[in-house]
Amino acid sequence: MELHVGCAMWTYVPWQGRYLPRSLSPRDRLSAYATWCTAVEGNTTFYATPTLETVKSWAGQTAPGFRFVLKLPRAVTHERRLADPGEPLRAFLTAIEPLRPRAHALWVQLPPSFGPGDLDLLGGLLRGLPRRYRYCVEVRDRAFFEDPRAERQLERVLDDAGAEWVPFDTTVLFAQSPRSAAEREAWTKKPRLPRRARALTAAPIVRYIGRDDPARTVAGWQPWLETVAGWLHEGRSPTVFIHTPDNVESLDLARRFHEEVRAKVPDLAPLPEPLAVGPPTLF
Repeated sequence: MELHVGCAMWTYVPWQGRYLPRSLSPRDRLSAYATWCTAVEGNTTFYATPTLETVKSWAGQTAPGFRFVLKLPRAVTHERRLADPGEPLRAFLTAIEPLRPRAHALWVQLPPSFGPGDLDLLGGLLRGLPRRYRYCVEVRDRAFFEDPRAERQLERVLDDAGAEWVPFDTTVLFAQSPRSAAEREAWTKKPRLPRRARALTAAPIVRYIGRDDPARTVAGWQPWLETVAGWLHEGRSPTVFIHTPDNVESLDLARRFHEEVRAKVPDLAPLPEPLAVGPPTLF
């Protein structure tokens, strides 16, 4: 019985000295993060394919059970819109090879303009991808959430490939007007979509964004506690990523989410003991 939790990144300046030692070298930050969380979103691979040596260092800093959910390059998903992914996809798949088995899922995040009429392209991509990986798809066209026919069509495409539908729950973010600069920026960038809590596979993945006020973030994730506990009782192994607009406290919040699920599912193993920040300094 496993629940993996994580954040949108493993290195973030506000965490240094607060949750992680201030003096960590760049090559040690992932291993320190991995004492706090057991998964991470691989957002950087959307913007640039890492070198083989960089990926080898990621593997070396994490245990085999750590989960990377790696985003396909934007050249594949946004620029070519899944048509003829060719060289960008081949380069990406070659680069991430050292992560196996840590590459828990390869993440196809599609642009808001990718709608029901484009599903043949998604089906073709998924059929052509190597079977050694698990796949997950995030859509942002509201038709998939509001039109039952479009929802069923997408689920069929995903079922055929054994792929998961990744919900990005932004309902709490948009429930009340923004109260900080980070929240105002998030309002301009994050998708405004209904909450979806249906798993298609044995390894559901959830992205949840709250508010910069931790209490409001915790209050907003309460429906997910029951959902995730139910998945665990069904024998599924979920991964949940916790975001906030400024992400300053997301590392601690991810662990808190795990603890709250564990209170409902006592057989769930605890997270590892986090790396000590170190003694306080005068300056």
